[in-house]
Amino acid sequence: MKSAGMDQKLLNLMQMRSFVIVCGLALGLLVFAQRRPASAQPAGFHGVVDLTHAINDRVPEFEATQKSSFEAKTLTTVEHDKYFTRTITLPEHFGTHIDAPAHFAKGLWTVDQIPPERLIAPLVVIDIASKVKQDPDYQLSVEDIAGWEHANGPIPPGAVVMARTGWSSRWESAADYRNADAKGMMHFPGFAREAAQFLTEGRDVFGLGIDTLSIDHGPSADFEVHRYTMAHSVYHLENVANLDRVPASGALVMVAPAKLEGGSGGPVRIFALLR
Repeated sequence: MKSAGMDQKLLNLMQMRSFVIVCGLALGLLVFAQRRPASAQPAGFHGVVDLTHAINDRVPEFEATQKSSFEAKTLTTVEHDKYFTRTITLPEHFGTHIDAPAHFAKGLWTVDQIPPERLIAPLVVIDIASKVKQDPDYQLSVEDIAGWEHANGPIPPGAVVMARTGWSSRWESAADYRNADAKGMMHFPGFAREAAQFLTEGRDVFGLGIDTLSIDHGPSADFEVHRYTMAHSVYHLENVANLDRVPASGALVMVAPAKLEGGSGGPVRIFALLR
């Protein structure tokens, strides 16, 4: 009988000990959960802004088309095959995308050859939206750059300079985004050749970006900004989104294109890291 009583006491003690351990673990997890930030951010940054439009069959295209160049075909489903897969077809220069220097300069970097250290850079956003409201063919000028530098200091070497034109507000309408006249000529803003040259030679930028279909403005017939900058190994980011959520200076941009071997361009995911 004593042995049975002692066994019961030992069992009770072990159960109490287990209860204390579980309570301690639960309390520790609660404290950890309260201390843990709502979302983990890279060290030194307080937020991330996605500068990318989703890819779908409603994306406005440079060439007028009756049918989207994007096609997605379902191959397997979770219900039938236990996993979901698709095949997709799209042009290299579609939606938010990168133009590699090889796009206009034969023998220079293709998408997969752009050095990775050029894809993470200081982000400069020059706001010309008010001027675009007055002139849809407006081109970002050297004077615009000077105004930005007067307010923010010199553009650092190795930056990616984005023109915020406000054009992305038209994204949901391909007709409004292309803004073609009766003769089929498109009208949307871009970079002036002189401004692109200054940024390339005077500020040693890695890339140029814009929230329109092209770095060259809509009426351009010869893509002179493309030809000049890409001959100097400057890449382009086109159809950029959410530039209104990014400060003029101080952010860092991360450019993550699909590593397409030999690609003249390709889909890209762009993030702005906010300090």
